[in-house]
Amino acid sequence: MADATKKAFVTGHPIKHSRSPKIHGHWLAKHGIDGSYEAIDVAPQDFPEFLATLWKNGYRGGNVTIPHKEAAFAQVARRDDAAEQIGAVNTLWFEDSILWGGNTDAHGFAANLDDHAPGWATNGPAVVLGAGGASRAIIHALKQRGVGDIRIVNRTLARARELCDRFGAGVTAHGPEATNELLTGAGLLINATALGMYGNEGLSADPSRLPDQAIVTDIVYVPLETPLLAAARARGLRTVDGLGMLLHQAVPGFERWFGIRPQVTAELRAIIVADLVPKA
Repeated sequence: MADATKKAFVTGHPIKHSRSPKIHGHWLAKHGIDGSYEAIDVAPQDFPEFLATLWKNGYRGGNVTIPHKEAAFAQVARRDDAAEQIGAVNTLWFEDSILWGGNTDAHGFAANLDDHAPGWATNGPAVVLGAGGASRAIIHALKQRGVGDIRIVNRTLARARELCDRFGAGVTAHGPEATNELLTGAGLLINATALGMYGNEGLSADPSRLPDQAIVTDIVYVPLETPLLAAARARGLRTVDGLGMLLHQAVPGFERWFGIRPQVTAELRAIIVADLVPKA
């Protein structure tokens, strides 16, 4: 490694919208660590070279976001179990100069619900809206916590079936036309689609179909209260916004790079909430 400076990063394309530098910058200041965490825009064609030069450029590791998560999965030397199960890497670190890749999205999802809806894992069955990369992390978290009935709803049924094949028993695939029927017996509704974001406002499902004890969560956090969460709250259901998933997924990486396990606090949340405005 070129120097002993504690350096980490987040890379994507584009990357200027990322809140990760604010999160990690807060923790660096909070713990008095002489380190840095920067956003680096890397085009897909340049990503392999970027990874190859991390060690000599003095980086201890970093985060990977869209569109590089699957490329990172393919190119790291070693992967943790979560990355293997999910099929994507969002966190990089070195062990004995060997580049490892992990996935902390499942941890972030579960820890967010632990904070705001304790006991959520016993509240199944779970309906997961969407079959993309976020859904894979969420299903991994649900399986890890013992949720035995996971119902994936996706416009393209074949993609939902791919996740059934990946995750096995207890995971079923359904088209949108089945949503209302699936919700009547569900205890956990998770929106893992982009529906509800600024510029893509819409209701991903009708929470009035859910039982009274159901929990509704959304991985979208801009806006903080999506149309789905607003409708669920109006219905009197417990709701959990998506910001905590972003905050908690950052914890394991910071600990690997800087040697201290940080806390997700009300102070940190307030800093990021103040920054939640649409960014081009």
